Amino acid sequence: QHQHQHQHQQRRCLSATALTPEQRSTTLDKLLVSQGSEHYMGWKLLDGRDAITKTFSFVDFNQAWEFMGKVAVLAEEMNHHPEWFNVYNRVEVTLTTHDCNGLSTNDIEMATKMDEYELQLLSGHS
Repeated sequence: QHQHQHQHQQRRCLSATALTPEQRSTTLDKLLVSQGSEHYMGWKLLDGRDAITKTFSFVDFNQAWEFMGKVAVLAEEMNHHPEWFNVYNRVEVTLTTHDCNGLSTNDIEMATKMDEYELQLLSGHS
């Protein structure tokens, strides 16, 4: 049930701006396009939480580690840190903003950057 998807009101957050209903139906929905679409990047809403998740798959552990290193630098710059889990070439990521108790503009920005890093690494342009 995705009843929570569009009913969030604007919330005050300390370090970020919670997604407005309009941002949820535009910016967030662009990240969540269906598998099979040419714009599909793999992001999904996480059941039971106002969060998005994606599993990144790389060539090997070194490439996964390089991705995590790039994201770590971004996370420190943004003061926004992902929840993640790594096994060999796979990195499972969950993004949400604890200050907002849900998704914020920081999550969208970080997801977009992660997708850029993924494309750079997989195309050999790190």
